[in-house]
Amino acid sequence: MNVKTMHQRGVDTPIERIEVGVYTVPTDAPEADGTYAWDSTTLVLVEVTGGDRRGVGYTYANIATARLIIEALTAEVVGKEAMAVPAAWAAMVQKVRNMGKPGIAAMAIAAVDNALWDLKARLLDIPLVTLLGPVRPGVDVYGSGGFTSYDDRQLRDQLGGWVASGIPRVKMKIGTHPGDDMRRVRVARDAIGPDAQLFVDANGAYSRKQALAFAEAFTDLGVTWFEEPVYHHDHEGLRLLRDRGPAGMDIAAGEYAYDTEYFRHLLDAGAVDVLQADATRCMGITGLLQAAALCEAHFLALSAHCAPSIHAHPGCAILPMRHLEYFHDHARIEHMLFDGVLTPRDGALYPDLSRPGNGLEFKHADAARYAV
Repeated sequence: MNVKTMHQRGVDTPIERIEVGVYTVPTDAPEADGTYAWDSTTLVLVEVTGGDRRGVGYTYANIATARLIIEALTAEVVGKEAMAVPAAWAAMVQKVRNMGKPGIAAMAIAAVDNALWDLKARLLDIPLVTLLGPVRPGVDVYGSGGFTSYDDRQLRDQLGGWVASGIPRVKMKIGTHPGDDMRRVRVARDAIGPDAQLFVDANGAYSRKQALAFAEAFTDLGVTWFEEPVYHHDHEGLRLLRDRGPAGMDIAAGEYAYDTEYFRHLLDAGAVDVLQADATRCMGITGLLQAAALCEAHFLALSAHCAPSIHAHPGCAILPMRHLEYFHDHARIEHMLFDGVLTPRDGALYPDLSRPGNGLEFKHADAARYAV
């Protein structure tokens, strides 16, 4: 690439504009976990233009997140150098100081940051994983769903279907009705067979001693992953489960971390065996890379939470990344609203190296019916 081409493709290229859209998509069936139920999911889309390229990013949030991007963040980013993603990120973080970073502000920053990384790779005409630097050709996934609102047939069909398609690890929700949980986990194990890995996620529904009792019972069914067995802010409770739970069962949490400070507190407490992070919540791919650095410092694995199309490229470039969550709700929405969405192959997602950036193109015409 000569100097002229470099100049045209990124160097000294300002960010020209940011466009934001909000799309609410109904679920294909009622969905619930141990502490929450929902019948639709909202995607906040950000498209960032610089030079002759457009970067695409998003978060799963609500319309307030879009308003914050429009009213507070756009002016901080427009005019910044497209190659200088950390500078734009730092400006956005500074802008929300008096609003508070966690929650909506962090998700707004995430959507913009994800789009900025995509734009940078597109300006260089390379895949995002190439820009970040790959350590593996593909990243393992686990099928995730098994909602507590599902009947036994739905549970069997979904989890068994993932295993039949080549995904050797699946996760189900528990905790809404604790009295049903052992039976439902047995149904899941029967559906996926003896060899597939079975994960459970209580979304903080259990008390400490209740979670410990379930952990001991689940081990007989080969459960190897217990996510948020207690409330995610209860770091002492998570540490109790980690210390006293069965050998071979990982305790996982971190999906509700919005910044590096929270990740650090979680790790300093020794609360998890595997840290979870979500680039649509923790202030984008920039925040995800920071979480990965903390994992390396603590000799722990990282797992990406939800939004598989955002995490596929960085998942292949992050050394401690164990796997990412192929969440039914988000995978379905991403296939509906984007071209270029990856489908698991042999239990992993492999970035399409023929497409620049994150490889996604938003289908505006198809999405129009869901616009808010």
